[in-house]
Amino acid sequence: MKTTRNYVMRSRAESAELTRQRALQATVALAGEKPFSTIVLPEVAARAGVSVQTVLRQFGNRDGLLDAATAFVGEQLNSQAVTTPGNVRAALDALFDHFEARGDVIIMLLGQEGWDRRAQSLTSGEREAHREWVTSVFAPQLAGIATRTRNELIDMLLVATDVYTWKVLCRDRGLTRAQAQKRVDRMISALLTSA
Repeated sequence: MKTTRNYVMRSRAESAELTRQRALQATVALAGEKPFSTIVLPEVAARAGVSVQTVLRQFGNRDGLLDAATAFVGEQLNSQAVTTPGNVRAALDALFDHFEARGDVIIMLLGQEGWDRRAQSLTSGEREAHREWVTSVFAPQLAGIATRTRNELIDMLLVATDVYTWKVLCRDRGLTRAQAQKRVDRMISALLTSA
């Protein structure tokens, strides 16, 4: 009898977690399409395939859902793949994977950061993570360069690998990933050669 009860409890917990994940994923998908302030519970519930009451049971209220979704997005944004320092090709592959999966959400959040605390907390974290990523990925190329020049070069590498650079090339210009990645690679090569 005890074994059956444990199984049922575990099954319910797994089902609740799957429901929670669907609601979070639905909220994140909506955050890539519209501002946080316009996301409403019926829309999240419909996209997640659950009732509004189920969403409320999981998160308490709309703010609880948005706070949980903010944390969920933060984990995703900070999950840029670690690559071997100095391996520019692998770094660009990881970067473009990241932007293909999350770039539109990042752009939407950047548009809200001036007036939405959730968006601002995510974008400031993303900026810090990206600077750390650039500094780590290009560490061998930056070694031995004077501090002032090194900081200038990091700033230029940040621009070359920024989400807006990806947006201009892929979304605005309509280039394929391969074309855009090649252009970013050429920018990086030019920067590193001139250092």
